[in-house]
Formats: sequence, structure tokens, C-alpha cells
Amino acid sequence: MQHLADSPLAPLTTLRLGGPARRLYEATTTAELVAVVRDADDHGTPLLLIGGGSNLVIGDEGFDGIVVRVATKGHTLSPSGLLSSDAGVRWDHLVETAVDAGLAGVEFLSGVPGSTGATPIQNVGAYGQEVAETISLVEVYDRKTGRMDMLDASECGFSYRDSMFKTPADPADAGRFVVLRVHFQLRDEGGLSAPVRYAEVARVLGVEPGGRVPLATARETVLGLRRGKGMVLDEADHDTWSAGSFFTNPVLTDAEFAALEQRVADRLGADAAAPRYPAGEGHAKTSAAWLIERAGFAKGHGTGPARISTKHTLALTNRGGAKTEDLLALAREVRDGVREAFGVELVNEPVFVGAEL
Repeated sequence: MQHLADSPLAPLTTLRLGGPARRLYEATTTAELVAVVRDADDHGTPLLLIGGGSNLVIGDEGFDGIVVRVATKGHTLSPSGLLSSDAGVRWDHLVETAVDAGLAGVEFLSGVPGSTGATPIQNVGAYGQEVAETISLVEVYDRKTGRMDMLDASECGFSYRDSMFKTPADPADAGRFVVLRVHFQLRDEGGLSAPVRYAEVARVLGVEPGGRVPLATARETVLGLRRGKGMVLDEADHDTWSAGSFFTNPVLTDAEFAALEQRVADRLGADAAAPRYPAGEGHAKTSAAWLIERAGFAKGHGTGPARISTKHTLALTNRGGAKTEDLLALAREVRDGVREAFGVELVNEPVFVGAEL
């Protein structure tokens, strides 16, 4: 297992931001991963795990502890459609494997950057699909008990872009579980996708919501949409030097949404209406991108090295030479502007390490 001292972390994140780690390890097997985590815990050393680095904002001071880059690589596919993957496998490679095998359930998550082990933590979702719909089991190392465990999906506390891994019921359990392997139960739909739920995807495909299309068509359509928004990693395109969507779509109570509607009418006119999507009884979800744009933050907003993407309002990007504090200053400007305009508090989607809004 490779070990480096005072190693820069910025190259390990899609934002290309963050200071150095005191020590950096690369774990290529599950045994190596568990061993270095145990050793850090035995010595009381702060620990940070990094997969694809696509949902991570690291402070300019870096991380004064052990950082483990999870680079485990194995995956298997059973005749029953159970796709099992080590945590370090690149997520889009796993989606491609599923589509090539004619199995539905993750095709609309094509092009999402990062590693498979991060998907249950964030309950990764896009274009009307989320991994909670297909995850059957998550293999973990429990740092509290020092044992391996197998968690059923029902034990993972999945909700919108969240899970008990990310937001445990007891704050003392933050970081308790290290995801080692994830099992996805996929479906044979005769080579067709899951029903199309997202209006933009349905429009591009030329089908009604609820329709199905060939799996390969669904994947290529989503990849095309993501590329058009700078959401497929490209070293030469600074619009992809981001953490993806920086803010989650707000979920509001009915009363909060009514207050938003009044603010929208007062600011934009009686004919204006904020997007509203179902979010469970007594709640509604609205669009963070819509709020950001109507609060006066256009694509490309900013004058420094950190700016809003020129392709996608929800992405905050490093145009080259930015520091983490430049990005945070931009994020605060956007968050505060939306709060002032519409009374809605935007919440960051990426995980912050040594940084805060």
C-alpha cells in the first residue's frame, strides 16, 4: 500500500482544491482499506476517506491526519441481476456494465462522477432515479465495533440525497461506517429502461413521462444532457472543475412553499411561479437553480477564479488558480442572495472538510 507524507489533496478532487494531507495512503484491496482505518482509529488519528473526490470540498489548510484514497476495483454480476461492486470502482463504469448486460435500474445515473462506495452515502440521484431504488445490501466496516457488517437497504436511512451514513441519528456516529462493497439488484426489462420520470429526458427522447426506451438510448441521452451542462468530467473544460450540483433542491413545508410563492409574486410579478414537485405529504420540493437564477445569479457569474458554471447554474467552478476560500465566498454570496430574495436557505450538497459556509 502506497504511503506519501504531506501530499496535496487538490488533484484527488474534481474541484482541484484543498491543501495537503499529513499522510496519504492508497488502498487497492478491502483488507488494506480496513487495516489502515483500524490503525488510524487505534492511534486516535483523524481519518478522511476519498473515492472519486467529486462531492468533496477540502479547506485550504488541508487535512491534519490520515487520508485514504479508496482504490478497490472488483465487481461481479450474478445471473439474477445482482451487481456487486467494491467501493473504489468508478461509478459510471458500473452503470455501463449494467446497461451492456441489458439490466435496468441505474441507466439514468450515467455520467455521475465519483466512486461506487460514495453512492449510498449521498443516495446519489439524477434525472428521476436514485441508487436507493436498487441497493439491496451495503457491506461496511463498523469503526465502533471493529467488525465487518452487512446492512440491508432498509437500515441505511435513505432519503433525498441523504442516508444514515451521511446524517446519522446520533451525531456521535458520524463517520462510523466505512463502505466496502455495494450490492445493486437490477431488473431485466427486456432491454428497456425504467420508466422515464424526468420531463427534460422525456422531451429529448420524444416520449411521454412513464415511457420506456432502449437502455443504450437512455444512457447516451443522459450523457449528452450532462455534457451540455458541464457535468461529465473533462480536464480541458473548466465548467467540469466542480463538485456537481453545489446546492440541493429545497424541500419545504406547504406553509413555507406558500410563503415562497408570495415572495416570488412580490419580486417577479403575479404570473411568476416557482417550480413545485412532490416531496411527501405536507411538503413540496422546488428548484435551487430556478431560485439562484431569479435571485440575480446568471450562468458565468463571478469575476474571480471561482465562478458559476457557464453551462449550469447549480455548479460552482474553479476556473484555474482558485483557492477553496474563493469558492466558499462565491457559495456564501449565492446562498445569502437567495435567502434575501426568497426567504429560502440553500443547503450545500458536497461534503465539507476543514471548510464551512
